[in-house]
Amino acid sequence: MTEVDTSRARRLKAATHGVHDGLDQAIMKAEPFASRDAYAGFLRVQQLFHLDIVALYDAPELANTIPDLADRSRYQQVCKDLADLGAAPAPEDDQPRFGAGEPVDAPTALGWLYVAEGSNLGAAFLLKAAAGLGLSAEFGARHLAASPEGRANHWRSFTAALDSLDLTADEEARVMAGASAAFSRVRSLVDRTFWPGTAAA
Repeated sequence: MTEVDTSRARRLKAATHGVHDGLDQAIMKAEPFASRDAYAGFLRVQQLFHLDIVALYDAPELANTIPDLADRSRYQQVCKDLADLGAAPAPEDDQPRFGAGEPVDAPTALGWLYVAEGSNLGAAFLLKAAAGLGLSAEFGARHLAASPEGRANHWRSFTAALDSLDLTADEEARVMAGASAAFSRVRSLVDRTFWPGTAAA
């Protein structure tokens, strides 16, 4: 087997390439760093996505799976970023994908967490773009900040845990489906935030 074959994280990257690329293109089209108002829209997208998954960071089904799981949530940082800008948050009238205290299907949840963790790995250039708006890891762009151990180490500890799991073929498929669903969810949030009326929630 090649390294690509044995790495679940790499298989996830390959399997979700299309939906991930479509999301990246939509975000570029939205130009979220063209102004603070546009960036506030980007923050509302992040707010609703991280609200979807905030319950996972306290889920007992995942507690022993991912290192420092409880410390990885960025929902509160996103909310603080909106407050820093004096921007109104998005209405939280959607039912979060994972509700607090509800049973969690761990493989599906891991797919969603893969998307959240990967977005932090790639956030270094977003933080630089935010600096052009007068924002920083201490003001307005807190959720884009690197973790204390560094982005690469933070990502590697997550993918090492993900790759080490012994999953059945069905569980593996649920991880892949969860990641695809997470990318699609963020894409729908981007579309409805920047082009209202053009996409389903």
